[in-house]
Amino acid sequence: MKSTEFNPIRVAIIEDHPVYRDGLASVLIGCGIEVAGTAGSVAEAHDLLRAEAVDVVLLDLGLPDGTGLDVLGTLQQRHPHLAVVVLTMYDDRTAVLDAIRAGARGYLLKGAGQGEIVDAVRRAAAGGAVFQAGPADVVLSAARSQTLDPAAALGLTPREAAVLRLVADGLTNEAIAQRLGIARKTVRNQVSSVLSKLNVDNRRAAAERARAVGL
Repeated sequence: MKSTEFNPIRVAIIEDHPVYRDGLASVLIGCGIEVAGTAGSVAEAHDLLRAEAVDVVLLDLGLPDGTGLDVLGTLQQRHPHLAVVVLTMYDDRTAVLDAIRAGARGYLLKGAGQGEIVDAVRRAAAGGAVFQAGPADVVLSAARSQTLDPAAALGLTPREAAVLRLVADGLTNEAIAQRLGIARKTVRNQVSSVLSKLNVDNRRAAAERARAVGL
């Protein structure tokens, strides 16, 4: 989704520290992003997300009545296409991989700068995957060792992953359309989505990312 003056990105903030939560909300609002609501617990998060339609959820993993993974699990069942970006202090390998497997589209640490968080929200709303350097290394390492689905590591759907494999093989859009039995326009849209999610500008760079995670 693209934000406009009349259609801003709507974000829910799930964070149990009021000062950090309120400061984060102020930063997002100041950048033209609408904060649909905030919650400080798993229970409040469920109530908020039932009541409000949002594009992106910024989610802390440490909550007083459970973990952010509890929220993630429910969201994957009810809203599988909702973009969830974890924003937490936990930077260990297990936390990162558990969040990605549960459906998170991004993972940031609370030391991230304001601009980095705002950019992450916008990229996630547009369908991209967002990882800081440390979590990204964990994801790529896990994908290479086959402990994480490479497509999941890149935030791709199964169809997008299939298209990217063929792009990496050097096939044109027309050839990909013939191979997959879909329209050339569909392939063009899928390639565009892949480039956006990988945050790259061309097919060659996308192919390099695919090979990096063993896709």
